[in-house]
Amino acid sequence: MSTYNKPYLTFEQQLDLLKNRGLGVADDAKALFYLQHIGYYRLSAYWYPLRQIVQSQDNCTSPSRSNVFQPGSTFDQVLKLYVFDKRLRLLVLDAVERIEVALRVDVAYLLGEKDPFAHTKPEFLNSRSINKKQDGTDCTSYQNWIKKNNNLIDRSKEDFVIHYERKYGKPLPIWVVVELWEFGMLSIFFQFMKRNDKDNIAAKYGLPSGHFMQSWLLGLNFVRNVAAHHSRLWNKNLIHQPKLPQLGAMPDFDPIIGQPAVESRVFVMLCILLYLMRTVSPNSSWPVRLRQLLDSFPLIHGLSLESMGFPDNWATQPLWMCKKF
Repeated sequence: MSTYNKPYLTFEQQLDLLKNRGLGVADDAKALFYLQHIGYYRLSAYWYPLRQIVQSQDNCTSPSRSNVFQPGSTFDQVLKLYVFDKRLRLLVLDAVERIEVALRVDVAYLLGEKDPFAHTKPEFLNSRSINKKQDGTDCTSYQNWIKKNNNLIDRSKEDFVIHYERKYGKPLPIWVVVELWEFGMLSIFFQFMKRNDKDNIAAKYGLPSGHFMQSWLLGLNFVRNVAAHHSRLWNKNLIHQPKLPQLGAMPDFDPIIGQPAVESRVFVMLCILLYLMRTVSPNSSWPVRLRQLLDSFPLIHGLSLESMGFPDNWATQPLWMCKKF
């Protein structure tokens, strides 16, 4: 049973609570507007780093955050951090979309040459990967993937799906059905592919192996899901930390290898997006827009790009020395 016992608060009471805890509010009407349209709980993720840090009395447990705000903290600072994070999410989604579309073509083109229905035929896939049982079930991950693929087709109202089903029946060829796969399905299917096929696609992007690229796709899928669900991204810890190359294998990444604080934060995923965008969309203004956003990080005492994993010398690292900046 839940032990939650905090009372329901009106928007006005929420604002009074924030002010009583030390959050500066210059315009009550403006603050109420954003509490009404963004929500107290969502905004709380952005005022959390403005709360005072309380050291444990025994010095054995980790410090915690008090409900009291640090002196000088304001509601406007919270909004600026929220807007920065929103713009970051939109930029990430922009780049991931381009990578996703390109990867769909890569997978469909390579396997489609072998067989139009290669995605449904085990002989064209990695036997070890497709026969691996999914945790907690009697089915393999591939069987569950096929079920999801079939459900997508059955539920689809897309004209091209209806046309193919009526004219040819099922299954749909890979170059058609791949357009229904979201990034998660695409990255999972990449794991099912044969090693040589994955390596061939990875080489197109200048990556050392398909296994290496597989790791990057998992990381990209994580940040994509965070962004797509409008969750806080800017200082998020990565659940799927991408593999980084050996020193010298990909010189662009040499400056960040062996730095856990960097590898576990969004900075490393932005590096990966910059790297992949060189191949996927080399003439895009995306790197410039990213740099402009980073340069606009709100001036808030105690907060900086370091919370995103950015090292002190990030702007002089090869990946970030783009001629377009």
